Amino acid sequence: MLRHHLKLFFRNIKKNKSTFSINIIGLSTGLACVLLIALWVFDELGVDKFHANDARLYQVVETPQIDGRTLQNPSTAGLLAETLAQEFPEIEYSTGVRETGEMMLFREKTHFKAQGLFAHPEFFNVFSFPLLHGNSATIFGDKNTIVISEDLAKRFFGQADNVIGETLKLGENTLFTVSGVLENIPTNSSIQFDFVIPFAFFKETSSPNAMDWNYNLVQVYLVLKKGIDITDFNAKIKSFMETRTGDPDRPLATRLFSDNYLYDKYRDRVEKAGRIAYVRLFSLISFLILVIACINFMNLSTANASRRLKEIGIKKAMGSKRNVLVSQYLVESLSMTFLSLLIALLIVALLLPQFNAIAAKQITLDFKGHYILALGIILMITGLLAGSYPAFYLSGLNAITTLKGKLHTSKGEVFARRGLVIFQFVLSTILIVSVLIVYRQLEFAQTKNLGYDKDNVVYFDIEGKARQNLDTFLAAVEQLEGVASASSISTNIVGGNNTTTRLQWPGKMPDEKAVFQIRPVNYNMIETFDIDIVQGRSFSKEYGAEESKIIFNRTAVDLMGLENPIGKRVSLENTNFEIVGVTEDFHFASLHEEIKPLFFVLRPEWTRTVMAKIKGGQEKLALGQLQDFYERYNPGLEFDYKFLDETYAAQYAAEQRVSILAKYFAGLAILISCLGLFGLATFNAERRRKEISIRKVLGQSATQVTLMLSSEFAKLVLIAMLIALPIAYILVGNWLSGFAYRIPLHIWYFLTAGSVALGVAMLTVGGQAIRAANHNPVEGLREE
Repeated sequence: MLRHHLKLFFRNIKKNKSTFSINIIGLSTGLACVLLIALWVFDELGVDKFHANDARLYQVVETPQIDGRTLQNPSTAGLLAETLAQEFPEIEYSTGVRETGEMMLFREKTHFKAQGLFAHPEFFNVFSFPLLHGNSATIFGDKNTIVISEDLAKRFFGQADNVIGETLKLGENTLFTVSGVLENIPTNSSIQFDFVIPFAFFKETSSPNAMDWNYNLVQVYLVLKKGIDITDFNAKIKSFMETRTGDPDRPLATRLFSDNYLYDKYRDRVEKAGRIAYVRLFSLISFLILVIACINFMNLSTANASRRLKEIGIKKAMGSKRNVLVSQYLVESLSMTFLSLLIALLIVALLLPQFNAIAAKQITLDFKGHYILALGIILMITGLLAGSYPAFYLSGLNAITTLKGKLHTSKGEVFARRGLVIFQFVLSTILIVSVLIVYRQLEFAQTKNLGYDKDNVVYFDIEGKARQNLDTFLAAVEQLEGVASASSISTNIVGGNNTTTRLQWPGKMPDEKAVFQIRPVNYNMIETFDIDIVQGRSFSKEYGAEESKIIFNRTAVDLMGLENPIGKRVSLENTNFEIVGVTEDFHFASLHEEIKPLFFVLRPEWTRTVMAKIKGGQEKLALGQLQDFYERYNPGLEFDYKFLDETYAAQYAAEQRVSILAKYFAGLAILISCLGLFGLATFNAERRRKEISIRKVLGQSATQVTLMLSSEFAKLVLIAMLIALPIAYILVGNWLSGFAYRIPLHIWYFLTAGSVALGVAMLTVGGQAIRAANHNPVEGLREE
């Protein structure tokens, strides 16, 4: 029976080539979208899931209450990891981790910049980063040992074997002995690094504040023993910081480490939308595109039922039962889906490199067990979804009526078919609106006046001799041709996270709590960024020592309720400061967030990054001058710089990828919808050929016939627009609510999207309508 069904399937392909082509293109395109999105979703869901202790691996966070919200601060005190392990028997392993930032490693005349970590010895028991060489039990026997990645070992030594005992120099003159080599860190790890140094070295060489309970500089990770109830454990550690500091506003809690990547709502005290939102969004988009493709199959199969009337009638007259006919049409549907899936896999293989480039992934098309299972599930769901309605519809036709060659379509069937077309264009219109709004919001983010000038600013680390005499170095940089000004800052002005809640000011209530961003800077930094001073002045060498002066932004002054703030004094950690200036508010974070209170303090010795403003039109000259000077000033070091505007744009990398991917998927949804519309328009024109011929004989023009044939589909698309635009308004409004600063939802965005959907649909239908209207009426009448 199966062989018989397949034989009929291939005969029908030969007989109805146009219908087959439309179905195969629509289904294969839809399935290719589903497969690409599924690969991306699986990759996102797999981040950090490879650790052996995944189910028991937690990160410790502080959860202060600020402005009525519970925040999660992942940075904790430097002593916390080892102290918790000593006092809580529920803990099997614990480690503290501190990022080193990019550092220069040297071996003879070879040097590379690499990203590292300071970590406790149990780091390799907490995380599953396999060692190729070395013993994890003794790997940090000395504070001047270093564990390097396989890739870093090959870069320095040409191999990963036989490098234990070799030495590398970190920075200026600190020697480290290689005690282990790690497998390269997987791409699906949220922690990326090239080397690990013992935490003992950080303890000994960092400032005393690093091991002070009042300073949060370290991230702490725990593996709990089996059977430990996490709720009970959180209750036990909640007040731990209060017992050490006396501060009740630093409660501790834990969160599952592998949830951080997808569900991290608060990162670095800043509210973020977790990536799970995008996983759900694209999963929904893939399902909707598949539904659109399946709707095409349903519509074309039921619309073309008249071509199979005699086949159905004869089979029923010969005694075929309905379940046999149902199985026949389901086999046809599954066969069509199987062929489409093969084509879709080929499309995915061809497009995957470009998809990886857009999504910033390294996804491969790997036919492992779970992928094959997923393909099988997609095949069955798609085949049954696309074929179930046609199968039950065709098998239910009356045998006598079908043998007469007549098909009486009920109002319900017509309504269902039109409803499916409307549903297709509802989804397509929503996608078009979404793409347009995302694009406009990202454009707004890139062009908005931020309150400082980010253009033509390059920044680079302070290294080598520049650290020893920073003032001389900056003065020399400012003298270079093409450089307008230069200064230094502790952390990048964009997205930096250095905060305090310990600032005291006149009139502050005892229980009042506020988070201030701190920006330690050098002289001339505010001028380099062209930040407006609205009251007072900037830091200046003309006034002598300025270390006891402080400059706030307008939001900070408003929060403190200070009128005439210039000259008033505030204190931080037993240090008094005099307010000498107030700046206009500027966006030092992304537009997702409202402008927060911030202050500048003059601390040249704390600065780590040079910011250089380049004169407009002289970028190439200035960069060449900077590189030559830097490499002469720091022999052996490379001039590694970045542009500030690129760093600012990187804050919207996730949204940018969503925008690009959504644009392609919206285009494909429209394409698939129009394929179905094209097939229906073609069939409609064929079915009404006699009517069209009579109308033309009676005097109707080709234009009138074209409008008549197009109007039916135009009404369906207009109905779809009326349904889609309110839904789109709600959806994009919810997305925009994640931005503190956003575009207004003008009506023309929605009218434009609707017009695009209508225009594309009418072009699709209009071509077939014009062709039918210009057909010779004599031929149409002769056939009857």
